[in-house]
Amino acid sequence: MVSKDTQIVAVFVVLAVALWYGSMAVTEDTIIGLAILIGVGIIIPTIINEWRTSVNN
Repeated sequence: MVSKDTQIVAVFVVLAVALWYGSMAVTEDTIIGLAILIGVGIIIPTIINEWRTSVNN
């Protein structure tokens, strides 16, 4: 069974890649693409998982 934390990260990684791909269709700016990948794929799921951990304890 996959943990809830892993499921959240996986969903946001897929979302980040989709948003990155969409942003590359609109703009060629790699900084925007990198910010989307890091922000949506790493930072947001980390914040959500840390919040869930603190609420459950």
